[in-house]
Amino acid sequence: MAPTDPRLIAWQGYYNIVGSSGAALIGLQFVVITLIAGMRRRADAGTIGAFATPTVVHFTASLLVSSLMSAPWRSLVPVAVALALCGLGGLAYGGVAYRRARRQTGYAPVWEDWLWFTILPTGVYAVLELGALMLPGATTAALYVIGAAALALLFVGIHNAWDTVTHLVAGGFDVDSRPD
Repeated sequence: MAPTDPRLIAWQGYYNIVGSSGAALIGLQFVVITLIAGMRRRADAGTIGAFATPTVVHFTASLLVSSLMSAPWRSLVPVAVALALCGLGGLAYGGVAYRRARRQTGYAPVWEDWLWFTILPTGVYAVLELGALMLPGATTAALYVIGAAALALLFVGIHNAWDTVTHLVAGGFDVDSRPD
């Protein structure tokens, strides 16, 4: 069933793509983790909690935002409240991810890790919160802000999944730090 608020209908194809991608990448992340579980050198639980778990959370958040934006809302207020709760939850989770990254001892994060695993995702959840607050009053602009946040969560998740898998498979090799 399509949303009944006509302002959301035009976004259905967009959220079908973003949500489907998020769902597929969640499944793929589980497959990859399962496949590398048999490796001799294993990452400890703290390192996985700090770097792999947030990736699944961001993919899930992208899927959740897409689902909320595709639900048959009769007004924008309930979806704005739901999205605001997602934004607040993401901001709180940003603190959890930062604390986990600081506490784990299996890997020494570099600047790029802090950027992609804590700073950017937390900023995206703040943007989602802003979009949710804007939705009832500045609907057109808010729809673009929320759409950008959902896509940014997907992109952050893709980058972080690649970085995590590369680290686990290559024993710390960071593909972004190769000499030119």
